[in-house]
Amino acid sequence: MINSKRPTQVAAVDLGSNSFHLIVAELRANEIIVLDRLREMVQLGAGLTPERYLTPEIQQRALGCIERFGQRLRHLPPGSVRAVGTNTLRAAHNAGPWLHEAVKALGHPIEIISGIEEARMIYQGVSQSLPKDGKRRLIMDIGGGSTEYIIGIDETPLQKESLKMGCVAMSMAHFADGKISAKRFRKAIIAAERELEPYQHLFHSRQWNQAVGASGTLRTAQKLLVARGFSRDGITAAGIDQLIEVILTAGRMTRTDFPDLDPERFKSFPGGLAIIKATFELLDIDRMIIADGALREGLLHDLLGRINHHDIRDRTVQALAHRYHVEAEHSRLIENTARRLLDQVTLPPSLDLETARQWLEWSAALHDIGRDIAHSGYHKHGAYILANADLPGFSRQDQLLMATLVRSQRRKFPARLFKELDAPWDECGPFMALILRIAILVHRSRALTHSPPISIRIDRHNIFLRFPEGWLEDHPLTNADLELEAGYLAAENIQLTYL
Repeated sequence: MINSKRPTQVAAVDLGSNSFHLIVAELRANEIIVLDRLREMVQLGAGLTPERYLTPEIQQRALGCIERFGQRLRHLPPGSVRAVGTNTLRAAHNAGPWLHEAVKALGHPIEIISGIEEARMIYQGVSQSLPKDGKRRLIMDIGGGSTEYIIGIDETPLQKESLKMGCVAMSMAHFADGKISAKRFRKAIIAAERELEPYQHLFHSRQWNQAVGASGTLRTAQKLLVARGFSRDGITAAGIDQLIEVILTAGRMTRTDFPDLDPERFKSFPGGLAIIKATFELLDIDRMIIADGALREGLLHDLLGRINHHDIRDRTVQALAHRYHVEAEHSRLIENTARRLLDQVTLPPSLDLETARQWLEWSAALHDIGRDIAHSGYHKHGAYILANADLPGFSRQDQLLMATLVRSQRRKFPARLFKELDAPWDECGPFMALILRIAILVHRSRALTHSPPISIRIDRHNIFLRFPEGWLEDHPLTNADLELEAGYLAAENIQLTYL
Protein backbone atom coordinates (compact mmCIF):
# COMPACT_ATOMS: atom_id res chain seq x y z
CA MET A 1 0.00 0.00 0.00
CA ILE A 2 1.28 3.47 -0.87
CA ASN A 3 1.59 6.00 1.91
CA SER A 4 0.78 9.41 0.40
CA LYS A 5 2.71 11.23 3.15
CA ARG A 6 6.46 10.98 2.70
CA PRO A 7 7.87 8.89 5.59
CA THR A 8 10.86 10.09 7.60
CA GLN A 9 12.09 6.55 8.27
CA VAL A 10 12.13 3.46 6.07
CA ALA A 11 13.19 -0.13 6.60
CA ALA A 12 14.11 -3.23 4.63
CA VAL A 13 13.80 -6.86 5.73
CA ASP A 14 15.65 -9.65 3.94
CA LEU A 15 14.36 -13.12 4.84
CA GLY A 16 17.23 -15.10 3.33
CA SER A 17 17.89 -18.82 3.35
CA ASN A 18 20.83 -18.35 5.72
CA SER A 19 20.29 -15.11 7.65
CA PHE A 20 17.41 -12.72 8.30
CA HIS A 21 18.43 -9.06 8.10
CA LEU A 22 16.71 -5.83 9.11
CA ILE A 23 17.97 -2.37 8.26
CA VAL A 24 16.28 0.85 9.43
CA ALA A 25 17.20 4.18 7.86
CA GLU A 26 16.25 7.82 7.93
CA LEU A 27 15.40 9.79 4.80
CA ARG A 28 17.19 13.12 4.58
CA ALA A 29 16.42 14.83 1.27
CA ASN A 30 17.33 12.01 -1.14
CA GLU A 31 19.90 10.44 1.18
CA ILE A 32 19.47 7.22 3.15
CA ILE A 33 21.10 7.39 6.58
CA VAL A 34 21.28 4.00 8.30
CA LEU A 35 20.05 4.09 11.90
CA ASP A 36 19.97 0.43 12.90
CA ARG A 37 20.87 -3.04 11.68
CA LEU A 38 19.75 -6.41 13.04
CA ARG A 39 20.80 -9.86 11.88
CA GLU A 40 19.92 -13.36 13.01
CA MET A 41 21.38 -16.57 11.58
CA VAL A 42 18.06 -18.39 11.21
CA GLN A 43 19.30 -20.82 8.51
CA LEU A 44 15.84 -21.23 7.04
CA GLY A 45 17.27 -23.33 4.23
CA ALA A 46 18.49 -25.95 6.71
CA GLY A 47 14.87 -26.51 7.73
CA LEU A 48 13.68 -27.32 4.21
CA THR A 49 13.08 -31.06 3.79
CA PRO A 50 13.97 -32.93 0.58
CA GLU A 51 10.24 -32.83 -0.23
CA ARG A 52 10.48 -29.02 0.05
CA TYR A 53 8.51 -28.49 3.25
CA LEU A 54 9.61 -26.21 6.08
CA THR A 55 9.86 -28.17 9.33
CA PRO A 56 7.77 -27.01 12.32
CA GLU A 57 10.96 -26.25 14.24
CA ILE A 58 12.38 -23.91 11.60
CA GLN A 59 9.00 -22.24 11.15
CA GLN A 60 8.91 -21.36 14.85
CA ARG A 61 12.52 -20.18 14.91
CA ALA A 62 11.94 -17.96 11.88
CA LEU A 63 8.68 -16.62 13.29
CA GLY A 64 10.41 -15.73 16.55
CA CYS A 65 12.98 -13.67 14.66
CA ILE A 66 10.29 -11.90 12.67
CA GLU A 67 8.39 -11.07 15.85
CA ARG A 68 11.53 -9.37 17.18
CA PHE A 69 11.91 -7.47 13.90
CA GLY A 70 8.23 -6.53 14.16
CA GLN A 71 8.80 -4.91 17.54
CA ARG A 72 11.45 -2.67 15.96
CA LEU A 73 9.18 -1.75 13.04
CA ARG A 74 5.91 -1.28 14.91
CA HIS A 75 6.00 2.52 14.69
CA LEU A 76 6.63 2.70 10.93
CA PRO A 77 3.58 3.49 8.75
CA PRO A 78 2.30 1.39 5.82
CA GLY A 79 4.42 1.78 2.70
CA SER A 80 7.65 2.55 4.57
CA VAL A 81 8.85 -1.06 4.94
CA ARG A 82 9.81 -3.55 2.24
CA ALA A 83 10.21 -7.15 3.35
CA VAL A 84 11.12 -9.93 0.92
CA GLY A 85 11.64 -13.67 1.01
CA THR A 86 14.13 -15.36 -1.28
CA ASN A 87 15.11 -18.87 -2.40
CA THR A 88 13.81 -21.05 0.46
CA LEU A 89 10.47 -19.26 0.60
CA ARG A 90 10.27 -19.51 -3.19
CA ALA A 91 10.76 -23.26 -2.97
CA ALA A 92 8.80 -24.28 0.14
CA HIS A 93 5.42 -25.86 -0.60
CA ASN A 94 4.05 -24.80 2.78
CA ALA A 95 5.38 -21.24 2.71
CA GLY A 96 1.89 -19.76 2.22
CA PRO A 97 0.37 -20.52 5.66
CA TRP A 98 3.63 -19.58 7.39
CA LEU A 99 3.76 -16.28 5.49
CA HIS A 100 0.30 -15.40 6.76
CA GLU A 101 1.56 -15.71 10.34
CA ALA A 102 4.82 -13.93 9.49
CA VAL A 103 2.99 -10.92 8.06
CA LYS A 104 0.97 -10.58 11.26
CA ALA A 105 4.16 -10.83 13.33
CA LEU A 106 6.05 -8.27 11.25
CA GLY A 107 3.13 -5.88 10.87
CA HIS A 108 4.01 -5.23 7.21
CA PRO A 109 3.56 -7.14 3.93
CA ILE A 110 6.15 -9.76 2.94
CA GLU A 111 6.84 -10.27 -0.76
CA ILE A 112 8.39 -13.33 -2.40
CA ILE A 113 10.73 -12.23 -5.16
CA SER A 114 12.14 -14.24 -8.07
CA GLY A 115 15.82 -15.08 -8.34
CA ILE A 116 16.27 -12.57 -11.15
CA GLU A 117 14.58 -9.84 -9.11
CA GLU A 118 16.83 -10.78 -6.19
CA ALA A 119 19.84 -10.34 -8.47
CA ARG A 120 18.61 -6.91 -9.58
CA MET A 121 18.12 -5.79 -5.99
CA ILE A 122 21.56 -7.06 -4.98
CA TYR A 123 23.16 -5.13 -7.81
CA GLN A 124 21.24 -2.01 -6.87
CA GLY A 125 22.44 -2.30 -3.27
CA VAL A 126 26.07 -3.05 -4.09
CA SER A 127 26.40 -0.44 -6.84
CA GLN A 128 25.61 2.33 -4.33
CA SER A 129 28.87 1.55 -2.50
CA LEU A 130 31.08 1.49 -5.62
CA PRO A 131 32.56 4.42 -7.54
CA LYS A 132 30.71 5.52 -10.69
CA ASP A 133 33.67 5.07 -13.01
CA GLY A 134 32.21 3.27 -16.01
CA LYS A 135 33.87 -0.04 -15.16
CA ARG A 136 32.16 -3.20 -16.26
CA ARG A 137 31.81 -5.26 -13.07
CA LEU A 138 30.87 -8.79 -12.11
CA ILE A 139 29.02 -8.91 -8.78
CA MET A 140 28.64 -12.22 -6.96
CA ASP A 141 26.42 -12.86 -3.94
CA ILE A 142 26.26 -16.25 -2.20
CA GLY A 143 23.08 -16.80 -0.24
CA GLY A 144 21.92 -19.79 1.75
CA GLY A 145 19.95 -21.32 -1.11
CA SER A 146 21.01 -19.46 -4.25
CA THR A 147 23.95 -17.59 -5.75
CA GLU A 148 23.50 -14.51 -7.90
CA TYR A 149 25.82 -13.29 -10.65
CA ILE A 150 25.33 -9.86 -12.19
CA ILE A 151 27.35 -7.87 -14.72
CA GLY A 152 26.72 -4.15 -14.83
CA ILE A 153 28.14 -0.69 -15.35
CA ASP A 154 27.72 1.88 -12.58
CA GLU A 155 24.05 1.60 -11.50
CA THR A 156 22.85 -0.33 -14.57
CA PRO A 157 22.70 -4.15 -14.49
CA LEU A 158 23.29 -5.70 -17.90
CA GLN A 159 23.24 -9.45 -17.28
CA LYS A 160 21.60 -11.24 -14.32
CA GLU A 161 21.33 -14.86 -13.23
CA SER A 162 20.30 -16.62 -10.04
CA LEU A 163 21.53 -20.21 -9.66
CA LYS A 164 20.03 -22.75 -7.27
CA MET A 165 23.13 -23.32 -5.19
CA GLY A 166 23.86 -21.70 -1.85
CA CYS A 167 26.14 -22.13 1.14
CA VAL A 168 23.52 -23.83 3.34
CA ALA A 169 22.17 -26.14 0.63
CA MET A 170 25.67 -27.07 -0.58
CA SER A 171 26.93 -27.74 2.96
CA MET A 172 23.90 -29.89 3.79
CA ALA A 173 24.40 -31.91 0.60
CA HIS A 174 28.12 -32.60 1.08
CA PHE A 175 29.13 -31.83 4.69
CA ALA A 176 26.00 -32.52 6.73
CA ASP A 177 27.95 -34.29 9.52
CA GLY A 178 30.62 -31.58 9.61
CA LYS A 179 33.39 -33.77 8.14
CA ILE A 180 35.35 -32.19 5.30
CA SER A 181 37.50 -34.48 3.14
CA ALA A 182 39.25 -33.83 -0.17
CA LYS A 183 36.86 -36.22 -1.92
CA ARG A 184 33.75 -34.54 -0.50
CA PHE A 185 35.09 -31.08 -1.25
CA ARG A 186 35.87 -32.00 -4.85
CA LYS A 187 32.32 -33.35 -5.26
CA ALA A 188 30.94 -30.07 -3.92
CA ILE A 189 33.07 -28.08 -6.38
CA ILE A 190 31.88 -30.23 -9.28
CA ALA A 191 28.25 -29.79 -8.19
CA ALA A 192 28.72 -26.01 -8.19
CA GLU A 193 30.49 -26.07 -11.56
CA ARG A 194 27.63 -28.09 -13.01
CA GLU A 195 25.20 -25.32 -12.02
CA LEU A 196 27.43 -22.53 -13.30
CA GLU A 197 28.69 -24.13 -16.51
CA PRO A 198 25.72 -23.13 -18.76
CA TYR A 199 26.42 -19.47 -17.88
CA GLN A 200 30.21 -19.62 -18.03
CA HIS A 201 30.39 -17.74 -21.34
CA LEU A 202 28.14 -14.95 -20.01
CA PHE A 203 30.12 -14.26 -16.84
CA HIS A 204 33.67 -15.21 -17.86
CA SER A 205 36.41 -12.72 -17.02
CA ARG A 206 36.50 -11.72 -20.70
CA GLN A 207 33.14 -10.00 -20.12
CA TRP A 208 34.11 -7.63 -17.28
CA ASN A 209 36.91 -5.54 -15.78
CA GLN A 210 36.49 -6.12 -12.03
CA ALA A 211 35.02 -8.86 -9.81
CA VAL A 212 33.13 -7.83 -6.67
CA GLY A 213 31.87 -10.04 -3.84
CA ALA A 214 28.87 -9.05 -1.74
CA SER A 215 27.70 -11.52 0.89
CA GLY A 216 28.50 -12.77 4.36
CA THR A 217 30.16 -15.88 2.95
CA LEU A 218 32.49 -13.87 0.73
CA ARG A 219 33.25 -11.39 3.50
CA THR A 220 34.06 -14.34 5.77
CA ALA A 221 36.39 -15.79 3.14
CA GLN A 222 38.24 -12.48 2.89
CA LYS A 223 38.52 -12.29 6.69
CA LEU A 224 40.05 -15.77 6.92
CA LEU A 225 42.47 -15.12 4.06
CA VAL A 226 43.73 -11.81 5.45
CA ALA A 227 44.05 -13.19 9.01
CA ARG A 228 46.28 -16.02 7.77
CA GLY A 229 48.34 -13.85 5.45
CA PHE A 230 46.98 -15.54 2.33
CA SER A 231 45.79 -12.20 0.95
CA ARG A 232 46.47 -8.56 1.73
CA ASP A 233 42.98 -7.50 0.68
CA GLY A 234 40.06 -9.15 -1.07
CA ILE A 235 39.96 -12.75 -2.25
CA THR A 236 42.59 -14.25 -4.55
CA ALA A 237 42.61 -17.55 -6.41
CA ALA A 238 45.89 -18.55 -4.76
CA GLY A 239 44.56 -17.59 -1.33
CA ILE A 240 41.45 -19.72 -1.81
CA ASP A 241 43.60 -22.76 -2.58
CA GLN A 242 45.65 -22.16 0.57
CA LEU A 243 42.52 -21.79 2.71
CA ILE A 244 41.07 -25.00 1.29
CA GLU A 245 44.24 -26.85 2.29
CA VAL A 246 43.99 -25.51 5.84
CA ILE A 247 40.35 -26.66 6.12
CA LEU A 248 41.05 -30.08 4.62
CA THR A 249 43.94 -30.58 7.05
CA ALA A 250 41.66 -29.70 9.97
CA GLY A 251 38.96 -32.05 8.66
CA ARG A 252 36.14 -29.94 10.11
CA MET A 253 35.54 -26.38 11.19
CA THR A 254 35.83 -25.88 14.95
CA ARG A 255 36.53 -23.05 17.36
CA THR A 256 39.99 -24.52 18.03
CA ASP A 257 41.15 -24.31 14.41
CA PHE A 258 39.09 -21.26 13.42
CA PRO A 259 38.79 -19.01 16.49
CA ASP A 260 38.31 -15.98 14.22
CA LEU A 261 35.19 -17.43 12.56
CA ASP A 262 31.68 -16.91 13.91
CA PRO A 263 30.56 -20.38 15.15
CA GLU A 264 27.22 -19.80 13.43
CA ARG A 265 29.08 -20.12 10.11
CA PHE A 266 30.86 -23.40 10.84
CA LYS A 267 28.14 -25.49 9.20
CA SER A 268 27.52 -23.34 6.12
CA PHE A 269 30.95 -22.01 5.21
CA PRO A 270 32.45 -25.17 3.56
CA GLY A 271 29.64 -25.25 1.00
CA GLY A 272 30.11 -21.54 0.34
CA LEU A 273 33.84 -22.00 -0.10
CA ALA A 274 33.22 -24.76 -2.68
CA ILE A 275 31.01 -22.33 -4.62
CA ILE A 276 33.74 -19.67 -4.49
CA LYS A 277 36.36 -22.15 -5.73
CA ALA A 278 34.12 -23.34 -8.59
CA THR A 279 33.36 -19.74 -9.58
CA PHE A 280 37.01 -18.69 -9.60
CA GLU A 281 37.93 -21.74 -11.72
CA LEU A 282 35.13 -21.57 -14.30
CA LEU A 283 35.08 -17.78 -14.71
CA ASP A 284 38.88 -17.46 -14.60
CA ILE A 285 38.88 -15.00 -11.69
CA ASP A 286 42.24 -14.07 -10.21
CA ARG A 287 41.08 -11.52 -7.62
CA MET A 288 37.78 -10.33 -6.18
CA ILE A 289 37.26 -7.26 -4.01
CA ILE A 290 34.60 -7.21 -1.30
CA ALA A 291 32.05 -4.38 -1.26
CA ASP A 292 29.47 -3.12 1.17
CA GLY A 293 25.83 -3.27 0.22
CA ALA A 294 23.54 -6.20 -0.46
CA LEU A 295 19.90 -7.09 -1.09
CA ARG A 296 18.58 -5.08 1.87
CA GLU A 297 20.34 -1.89 0.72
CA GLY A 298 18.89 -2.49 -2.73
CA LEU A 299 15.44 -2.75 -1.18
CA LEU A 300 15.90 0.62 0.54
CA HIS A 301 16.95 2.35 -2.67
CA ASP A 302 14.09 0.74 -4.57
CA LEU A 303 11.69 1.92 -1.87
CA LEU A 304 13.14 5.44 -2.07
CA GLY A 305 12.43 5.39 -5.80
CA ARG A 306 8.79 4.47 -5.16
CA ILE A 307 8.43 7.20 -2.56
CA ASN A 308 9.88 9.76 -5.00
CA HIS A 309 7.62 8.51 -7.81
CA HIS A 310 10.51 6.98 -9.75
CA ASP A 311 9.09 3.48 -9.62
CA ILE A 312 10.94 0.92 -11.74
CA ARG A 313 7.63 -0.91 -12.14
CA ASP A 314 6.40 1.94 -14.35
CA ARG A 315 9.36 1.38 -16.68
CA THR A 316 8.76 -2.38 -16.62
CA VAL A 317 5.13 -1.92 -17.67
CA GLN A 318 6.11 0.46 -20.48
CA ALA A 319 8.78 -1.93 -21.74
CA LEU A 320 6.39 -4.91 -21.66
CA ALA A 321 3.67 -3.00 -23.51
CA HIS A 322 6.20 -2.03 -26.20
CA ARG A 323 7.52 -5.59 -26.46
CA TYR A 324 4.04 -7.02 -27.05
CA HIS A 325 2.97 -4.25 -29.45
CA VAL A 326 0.18 -2.84 -27.32
CA GLU A 327 -1.82 -0.05 -28.97
CA ALA A 328 -0.85 2.79 -26.63
CA GLU A 329 -3.70 5.20 -27.43
CA HIS A 330 -6.35 2.51 -26.89
CA SER A 331 -4.84 1.57 -23.53
CA ARG A 332 -4.67 5.23 -22.53
CA LEU A 333 -8.41 5.65 -23.14
CA ILE A 334 -9.14 2.55 -21.03
CA GLU A 335 -6.90 3.94 -18.26
CA ASN A 336 -8.78 7.25 -18.32
CA THR A 337 -12.18 5.60 -18.12
CA ALA A 338 -11.05 3.21 -15.37
CA ARG A 339 -9.61 6.12 -13.38
CA ARG A 340 -12.86 8.12 -13.65
CA LEU A 341 -14.89 5.13 -12.52
CA LEU A 342 -12.52 4.45 -9.64
CA ASP A 343 -12.78 8.03 -8.38
CA GLN A 344 -16.53 7.49 -7.85
CA VAL A 345 -16.21 4.24 -5.92
CA THR A 346 -15.99 3.86 -2.14
CA LEU A 347 -13.06 1.51 -1.67
CA PRO A 348 -12.71 -0.98 1.19
CA PRO A 349 -10.78 0.64 4.09
CA SER A 350 -7.79 -1.66 3.51
CA LEU A 351 -7.08 -0.09 0.09
CA ASP A 352 -6.13 3.52 -0.54
CA LEU A 353 -7.03 5.37 -3.75
CA GLU A 354 -3.46 5.96 -4.95
CA THR A 355 -2.56 2.27 -4.74
CA ALA A 356 -5.79 1.24 -6.47
CA ARG A 357 -5.22 3.76 -9.25
CA GLN A 358 -1.67 2.54 -9.80
CA TRP A 359 -2.70 -1.10 -10.23
CA LEU A 360 -5.62 -0.20 -12.49
CA GLU A 361 -3.33 1.84 -14.74
CA TRP A 362 -0.76 -0.96 -15.01
CA SER A 363 -3.42 -3.58 -15.72
CA ALA A 364 -5.10 -1.38 -18.34
CA ALA A 365 -1.75 -0.73 -20.00
CA LEU A 366 -1.04 -4.49 -20.23
CA HIS A 367 -4.53 -5.94 -20.69
CA ASP A 368 -3.91 -6.56 -24.40
CA ILE A 369 -0.45 -8.16 -24.39
CA GLY A 370 -1.87 -11.65 -24.97
CA ARG A 371 -3.04 -10.66 -28.47
CA ASP A 372 0.57 -10.84 -29.63
CA ILE A 373 0.38 -14.61 -29.04
CA ALA A 374 -3.14 -15.36 -30.28
CA HIS A 375 -6.46 -13.53 -30.54
CA SER A 376 -8.41 -16.47 -29.15
CA GLY A 377 -8.21 -16.44 -25.36
CA TYR A 378 -5.83 -13.47 -25.34
CA HIS A 379 -6.82 -12.59 -21.76
CA LYS A 380 -5.51 -16.01 -20.66
CA HIS A 381 -2.30 -15.61 -22.66
CA GLY A 382 -1.74 -12.20 -21.13
CA ALA A 383 -2.31 -13.55 -17.63
CA TYR A 384 0.22 -16.34 -18.24
CA ILE A 385 2.87 -13.86 -19.38
CA LEU A 386 2.33 -11.62 -16.36
CA ALA A 387 2.42 -14.53 -13.91
CA ASN A 388 5.59 -16.09 -15.30
CA ALA A 389 7.78 -13.40 -16.88
CA ASP A 390 10.72 -11.78 -15.11
CA LEU A 391 9.33 -8.32 -14.34
CA PRO A 392 11.80 -5.96 -12.61
CA GLY A 393 10.30 -4.38 -9.50
CA PHE A 394 7.41 -6.84 -9.16
CA SER A 395 7.20 -9.59 -6.56
CA ARG A 396 5.52 -12.94 -7.12
CA GLN A 397 2.42 -11.66 -5.33
CA ASP A 398 2.44 -8.51 -7.49
CA GLN A 399 2.58 -10.54 -10.67
CA LEU A 400 -0.19 -12.86 -9.54
CA LEU A 401 -2.41 -9.86 -8.79
CA MET A 402 -1.84 -8.27 -12.18
CA ALA A 403 -2.25 -11.62 -13.93
CA THR A 404 -5.58 -12.15 -12.15
CA LEU A 405 -6.84 -8.68 -13.12
CA VAL A 406 -5.91 -9.26 -16.77
CA ARG A 407 -7.33 -12.80 -16.72
CA SER A 408 -10.68 -11.51 -15.42
CA GLN A 409 -11.13 -8.71 -17.97
CA ARG A 410 -13.64 -10.57 -20.17
CA ARG A 411 -15.93 -13.57 -20.53
CA LYS A 412 -16.64 -15.52 -17.33
CA PHE A 413 -15.75 -13.66 -14.16
CA PRO A 414 -13.28 -15.90 -12.25
CA ALA A 415 -14.15 -14.83 -8.71
CA ARG A 416 -12.45 -17.92 -7.26
CA LEU A 417 -9.04 -16.69 -8.43
CA PHE A 418 -9.18 -13.67 -6.15
CA LYS A 419 -9.47 -15.92 -3.11
CA GLU A 420 -5.91 -17.09 -3.83
CA LEU A 421 -4.50 -13.55 -3.53
CA ASP A 422 -2.94 -12.09 -0.40
CA ALA A 423 -4.76 -9.42 1.62
CA PRO A 424 -6.04 -6.87 0.83
CA TRP A 425 -6.44 -8.06 -2.75
CA ASP A 426 -8.48 -11.15 -1.89
CA GLU A 427 -11.22 -8.70 -0.87
CA CYS A 428 -10.40 -5.65 -2.99
CA GLY A 429 -9.34 -7.39 -6.20
CA PRO A 430 -12.88 -8.05 -7.48
CA PHE A 431 -13.73 -4.33 -7.20
CA MET A 432 -10.69 -3.50 -9.31
CA ALA A 433 -11.45 -6.20 -11.86
CA LEU A 434 -15.07 -5.07 -12.31
CA ILE A 435 -13.96 -1.49 -12.96
CA LEU A 436 -11.37 -2.71 -15.47
CA ARG A 437 -13.98 -4.90 -17.23
CA ILE A 438 -16.38 -1.98 -17.65
CA ALA A 439 -13.64 0.32 -18.96
CA ILE A 440 -12.48 -2.27 -21.50
CA LEU A 441 -16.03 -3.05 -22.56
CA VAL A 442 -16.83 0.62 -23.24
CA HIS A 443 -13.79 0.90 -25.54
CA ARG A 444 -14.16 -2.47 -27.22
CA SER A 445 -14.91 -1.01 -30.66
CA ARG A 446 -11.70 1.09 -30.57
CA ALA A 447 -13.67 3.79 -32.34
CA LEU A 448 -14.02 6.19 -29.40
CA THR A 449 -11.52 9.04 -29.22
CA HIS A 450 -12.43 10.05 -25.66
CA SER A 451 -13.76 8.56 -22.44
CA PRO A 452 -17.54 9.08 -22.05
CA PRO A 453 -18.80 10.45 -18.70
CA ILE A 454 -20.20 7.42 -16.89
CA SER A 455 -21.45 7.36 -13.30
CA ILE A 456 -21.07 4.18 -11.26
CA ARG A 457 -22.18 2.72 -7.96
CA ILE A 458 -20.70 -0.59 -6.91
CA ASP A 459 -20.69 -2.98 -3.98
CA ARG A 460 -19.97 -6.65 -3.56
CA HIS A 461 -23.08 -7.85 -5.44
CA ASN A 462 -24.38 -4.86 -7.42
CA ILE A 463 -23.12 -2.53 -10.13
CA PHE A 464 -25.18 0.40 -11.38
CA LEU A 465 -24.00 2.33 -14.47
CA ARG A 466 -25.52 5.51 -15.87
CA PHE A 467 -24.48 6.70 -19.32
CA PRO A 468 -25.20 10.15 -20.85
CA GLU A 469 -28.72 10.43 -22.22
CA GLY A 470 -28.95 8.79 -25.64
CA TRP A 471 -25.37 7.46 -25.53
CA LEU A 472 -26.28 3.76 -25.48
CA GLU A 473 -28.76 4.27 -28.35
CA ASP A 474 -25.92 5.77 -30.37
CA HIS A 475 -23.61 2.87 -29.44
CA PRO A 476 -25.66 -0.31 -29.93
CA LEU A 477 -22.58 -2.56 -29.82
CA THR A 478 -21.78 -1.37 -26.29
CA ASN A 479 -25.42 -1.90 -25.33
CA ALA A 480 -25.24 -5.49 -26.62
CA ASP A 481 -21.93 -6.06 -24.79
CA LEU A 482 -23.44 -4.82 -21.54
CA GLU A 483 -26.32 -7.26 -21.91
CA LEU A 484 -23.84 -10.11 -22.37
CA GLU A 485 -21.77 -8.81 -19.45
CA ALA A 486 -24.82 -8.85 -17.20
CA GLY A 487 -25.16 -12.57 -17.89
CA TYR A 488 -21.51 -13.29 -17.08
CA LEU A 489 -21.71 -11.42 -13.78
CA ALA A 490 -25.08 -12.92 -12.82
CA ALA A 491 -23.37 -16.32 -12.80
CA GLU A 492 -21.27 -15.01 -9.87
CA ASN A 493 -24.28 -13.46 -8.10
CA ILE A 494 -23.41 -9.92 -9.25
CA GLN A 495 -26.23 -7.85 -10.68
CA LEU A 496 -25.35 -5.32 -13.37
CA THR A 497 -27.88 -2.53 -14.01
CA TYR A 498 -27.32 0.15 -16.65
CA LEU A 499 -29.25 2.88 -18.35
